[in-house]
Amino acid sequence: MEPLISSRPVSYARRAGRAASYPLRGIWYFSRTKEFWPLFLGRLLPLSLISLVVYFLLFAFVFLPQFAFLAIFQGWGAWVNAVVLTLGEGLVIIQGLFEGFFVDECRVDVFDATLIQNSLEDLVAPHRVLYPDAPNAVRMLGKPTSPAIYTPWSIIQIVELVVFLPLNLIPYVGTPAFIMITGTRLGKLAHYRWFQLRGLSKTEQKKELKRLSWENVWFGTVAMILELIPILSFFFLLTSSTGAALWTARMEHEARQRDLEASADTNAPPPYTDSVV
Repeated sequence: MEPLISSRPVSYARRAGRAASYPLRGIWYFSRTKEFWPLFLGRLLPLSLISLVVYFLLFAFVFLPQFAFLAIFQGWGAWVNAVVLTLGEGLVIIQGLFEGFFVDECRVDVFDATLIQNSLEDLVAPHRVLYPDAPNAVRMLGKPTSPAIYTPWSIIQIVELVVFLPLNLIPYVGTPAFIMITGTRLGKLAHYRWFQLRGLSKTEQKKELKRLSWENVWFGTVAMILELIPILSFFFLLTSSTGAALWTARMEHEARQRDLEASADTNAPPPYTDSVV
């Protein structure tokens, strides 16, 4: 039984499951942390209502023609691809109009506050003013003292979404491929703020991303599925940021524990011997 548990396939499955769970853990954590609620209600709820209009127009005027076209090749099963294709188009519009300019600051605050709540105040403190006497982690957050970016906005992101959208035209495998390919990029970007806080160089960032490449696929895939849900997409942007911070907190604590153990081994006295020299 032991060789099976420690086998490579089981290890990969365990790592994938753990990474995929963090966007969902973020929903639970965000929902039960009341100090986070004003961040969504005050800043992003109006944008969520605007996104409702965007999706309404797309499903009213774009969905049916796309479904009719896909049905010629895929039959009635085309509705799944047509729905994801329409949601993807809505995501392109929303990201292009709002996400990079209005949402990022809010995601940084959620990420940093979650780290503080998980005993990582020392990671955040060098990069923004903190008020230690504040009643909660959100109120502790002052102005950043270094560039504070959760996800760097780039036209490349929008182009990639547009380029990969036609994958939804491929029966059966096209939609999962679209979600996983675009989700993998989301997984990589989920670490950007963490890398900022650690002050990693581009070479060090690439090394870390390579180490976490398998986990990034599954974290990003789940996060991408949540982002495709109409109206709630902005809410899930914040909960996925919370999940990324929880994941970061776990990795940070594990790394610090390893460093402590290595330091203890280095400083340990030599083994006792009763031989006379």
